[in-house]
Amino acid sequence: MAWLSCLCYSIEKELSLMNSLGLSVAAAGATTTGSPFHDVCCYGAGIAGNIFALVLFVSPLPTFKRIVRNGSTEQFSAMPYIYSLLNCLICLWYGLPFVSYGVVLVATVNSIGAVFQLAYTATFVAFADAKQRVKVSSLLVMVFGVFALIVYASLVLFDHQTRQLFVGYLSVASLIFMFASPLSIINLVIRTRSVEYMPFYLSLSMFLMSISFFAYGVLLHDFFIYIPNGIGTVLGIIQLVLYSYFRKGSTEDRLPLLVTQT
Repeated sequence: MAWLSCLCYSIEKELSLMNSLGLSVAAAGATTTGSPFHDVCCYGAGIAGNIFALVLFVSPLPTFKRIVRNGSTEQFSAMPYIYSLLNCLICLWYGLPFVSYGVVLVATVNSIGAVFQLAYTATFVAFADAKQRVKVSSLLVMVFGVFALIVYASLVLFDHQTRQLFVGYLSVASLIFMFASPLSIINLVIRTRSVEYMPFYLSLSMFLMSISFFAYGVLLHDFFIYIPNGIGTVLGIIQLVLYSYFRKGSTEDRLPLLVTQT
């Protein structure tokens, strides 16, 4: 159990460092960097991003109501929720004071997102057939294993500054990979000339969430927040433009199967 002792020592060392700087875990998350007006704008953008993200988190509910009602996962896939869970966990870790100071709203949104994705995955496992149940359960264990490895490596192998870079680049890579979903939807809309697979309010929520966290990252001068959310903002604008162009003659009664988050 030497690895566990090493991990505990790293955590104690990090907590001692925060205490020596006059920071508790809560205070580190509440650190501000500018004038009162700057801080109000910063927290306002972060809170708005949390609210808009909640809309995205609840968007798969119709899909899971159907799964529960029919007692079967049918042809739905659990992969979007598995990967979204890993993404939320990585971004949650980045938002904690063990890695970054002053970005507590990144931690709050991703902790909520992780709970939703875990609930969706657990529901999928409950109603899947035996083969799918084993596969998804194994993937779920792998997700927590990978996350535990990231936490262990970042605490034990890196100092605080290098740790923020390590976890930050992981979170950016994870978020950019998540944009494969809106990119595939954009491609489908252009190919079919129909927005029936791209609900307006889902696209609007994605745009509002991305631009809120883009502003939050810019105000905090945090590259790891504003770069991926800047990409998300551009993709959100493209989706809204495509919706306005192709909406005539389209129906919009489809179940959202994938959620992307900050």
